[in-house]
Amino acid sequence: MTSALAGAARAADADAFRDRLLDGMAASITERGYRDTTVADIVRHARTSKRTFYEQFTSKEDCLIELLRRNNEDLIATIRAAVDPEANWQQQIHRAIEAYVGHIEARPAITLAWIREAPALGAVARPLHRQAMDALTDMVVELSEGPGFRRAGLTPLTRPLALILLGGLRELTALIVEDERDPREIIGPAVAAATALLGSRP
Repeated sequence: MTSALAGAARAADADAFRDRLLDGMAASITERGYRDTTVADIVRHARTSKRTFYEQFTSKEDCLIELLRRNNEDLIATIRAAVDPEANWQQQIHRAIEAYVGHIEARPAITLAWIREAPALGAVARPLHRQAMDALTDMVVELSEGPGFRRAGLTPLTRPLALILLGGLRELTALIVEDERDPREIIGPAVAAATALLGSRP
């Protein structure tokens, strides 16, 4: 095997172990919550060793940040895939919120860790939060600039207004998940708020 092929194989192995550890973190958060999760719990779920963990991550916090970064990327990709920019603007809002809620339903504990636990990490998690909110804000503004909204004569959302909408949605999500209520309770209020905000700006 050439050195290039050997290097590629090592990178692939490292990626596979990293993925397993992230899955292990997700499983432990679902089982025990983030605060009670230990590295031992993560490697138990990942069926690997602490040595392997520390080859990939510097700490439990580092592992959480990577898990949440990927989760946020998946959320944005899920919403983008669900929304047809050519569709009626109100239909787009429904589809976006339904996709968001579907993502939350699939991983409520991870969502709660993003909203409640990550900010408690302080400065180390601040770049994650800014990156996630910037990407979500970009997506909301971009969707409001699409053809379905333009046909209705609606002005695109500004970034501050998009951020206000997202902030309220995050808090509503956290409250519903914390109370172990059905995440689909988010749909009605979220659609109403987004429709009112977007539809009131000709």
